[in-house]
Amino acid sequence: MLDVGRHPNIKLMAYSEVEEVNGEVGNFRVKIKRKARYVNEDKCTGCGACSEKCPTVVPDAFNEGLSTRKAIYTWFAQGIPSTHTIDTEHCRQFQGKKCGICQKVCQADAVEYDQKDKFVELSVGAIVVATGYEVFNPNRIPEYGYKEIDNVVTAIEFERLLSASGPTGGHLYRPSDLKVKEEVPALEKSLKKLSKALERFEKKYGQKSEEFYKALGKEEQGNDPDKAKWAEAYEQKEEVSKRLSEYKAILEKMDVAKKLAFIQCVGSRDIRFYPFCSGYCCMHSIKEAIIANEHEPETNSVIFGMDIRAVGKGFEEYKIRGADHSSITYVRGRVAEIIQLPDKTPVVVYEDTMERVVREEPFDLVILATACVPNKGTKELAGILGIELDRFGFFRTTQANPVDTTRPGIFVCGCADSPMDIPESVAQASAAAARAAQVIVETEMKKAS
Repeated sequence: MLDVGRHPNIKLMAYSEVEEVNGEVGNFRVKIKRKARYVNEDKCTGCGACSEKCPTVVPDAFNEGLSTRKAIYTWFAQGIPSTHTIDTEHCRQFQGKKCGICQKVCQADAVEYDQKDKFVELSVGAIVVATGYEVFNPNRIPEYGYKEIDNVVTAIEFERLLSASGPTGGHLYRPSDLKVKEEVPALEKSLKKLSKALERFEKKYGQKSEEFYKALGKEEQGNDPDKAKWAEAYEQKEEVSKRLSEYKAILEKMDVAKKLAFIQCVGSRDIRFYPFCSGYCCMHSIKEAIIANEHEPETNSVIFGMDIRAVGKGFEEYKIRGADHSSITYVRGRVAEIIQLPDKTPVVVYEDTMERVVREEPFDLVILATACVPNKGTKELAGILGIELDRFGFFRTTQANPVDTTRPGIFVCGCADSPMDIPESVAQASAAAARAAQVIVETEMKKAS
């Protein structure tokens, strides 16, 4: 990425959208909307002082909502260009509230609240579409309990948990434990507030709250509003104290997840959703299980799938190495549902199709290998480019011309074409670049003849 940013023949137009495409191969006219960042890219040094001082905290989409970011932020640490962007939906300044802190602390004078969207027109000979993909929403399979069971996560969420730059610094803590850890400070603050309120009542009446509550009758509580408030504050304090004690007991036992379940084909190879194989999920799960074992050697992983499709060069050997050296077990069978025990432990209910029996097994964490699906904006972009989509929503190509779309001069690569892994995406990107160069050369030769 850094090399691309420095290359003299490559112009990056990040945070931009394609608005119109006209013309033909060799002479496309493309209208681009450069969205306002409200931060001057040329002035911003990426120091992060603005983000550090910003008072508005919002969920971080890059970390799949597992952590937070500020209303002025960078998408991720190594992003190019190294600049910040203001999230106007959450920024206090743009919501009509008094703030402006980021502008005050920016020594480079890069924050510009009055920025506007700009439109740029480009003349290009060929276009390569590489819009990537999104993952299937597992909420559509309610029996897996995603978002209902804290310790059921998607493969992308698990990837962020494993990352050293992720929300847990690479430590594989269970989301249920992280949620408890986040709630403890609020409970402590509430307990402190309630304790002060009780102290005021005790000073006023010269009696301890516990003695008062035990001696208080319902009739007396109803006749005296002040004592009713005292009783209510005492009950709330007892409830908060109990929850805080329970949460602290959980945190004392808090440890990284060591028993992992990976469920394959969530949304893919399923006639209810997407009948195709997403291609990379099996190897991705094996890779994640191996990395988890590298982080914590006591980690054991079970990968549930109809079969493991290790079809690339060296993939089968990698799969075997995972079993031999990284404590991975492969179970042939479809998972029927995931249930939860009172201590937040998820239990996988599945049929072992080799032994033809139904089993239940508890795990610390369950990871859903979700299907690769087209980006949400694919249909709109296809209309702008004037190219067709296939029945699944990916850009249409043919086996004879695997990177050519239905409009001459516009090519496609990676998961914009169909689900594929990184090596195949890289190979296809090279093919698309070669085809783009070919049609441009052919067009120039025709003009010269």
